[in-house]
Amino acid sequence: MAQWVRFEHNGTTGIGTLDGETIAVCDGDLFAGADPTGATAALADVSLLTPCVPSKLIALWNNSRSAAEKQGLDQPEYPLFFTKPPNTYLPSGGVIRKPASYDGRVIYEAELGVVIGKVCANADPAEAADCIFGYTCVNDVTALQILDADPSFPQWARAKGFDTFGAFGPAIVTETDISASAIRAELNGRERQNYPVSDLFMQPAVIVSHLSQAMTLEPGDLIACGTGPGALPMRPGATIDVIIDGVGTLSNTYEE
Repeated sequence: MAQWVRFEHNGTTGIGTLDGETIAVCDGDLFAGADPTGATAALADVSLLTPCVPSKLIALWNNSRSAAEKQGLDQPEYPLFFTKPPNTYLPSGGVIRKPASYDGRVIYEAELGVVIGKVCANADPAEAADCIFGYTCVNDVTALQILDADPSFPQWARAKGFDTFGAFGPAIVTETDISASAIRAELNGRERQNYPVSDLFMQPAVIVSHLSQAMTLEPGDLIACGTGPGALPMRPGATIDVIIDGVGTLSNTYEE
């Protein structure tokens, strides 16, 4: 298992593997071969960035059995998804900002993130599994009241696409088995979401396979697998942590 991070130090962006409080600095392309340089950096001396810069962040809706049961929804035959643009990307430690143009509720959604490691198109599940580089934590933030503000057109892109509304990180964890992991959200230290990866209707390889039939997935692309029950509004000053067993903790604050 490796924990890959991207960081900024003295104005320079780097990559490396995190071990405790120390980063082993690497050179090369994260998805095409990166080798240790022998140098190290203290975690306290760097600023963590998002662990990759996806060409697209694809996020699923209605992919949790328990959430579907609570909402009276049927299991979908195909992933129901939307995309979040790059302006939403926010690293662990960053501040989620309430849009100035919006005065409604903003909710967190704790989700498993799947990071693509190689070009993936028209893949079957076995081929798709081979295209998964690793996993990260995602907070799919939503301006809830915008979704159905216009009854003629659900506004997924607008509600999900504000600056800072796509937090993920802090690392991409490779060579790990997340099948028995739990996905949790803690709001100001109080647990609000807790559901297992097994609760997902579609597991990562199946999701990647389906999506690859619709679009070519590129190295670094990120798929958020959908959230379970318990997503709630945040108040300014709140701290929201997304915690996934074996993957890590994504921690952000929320401000106006």
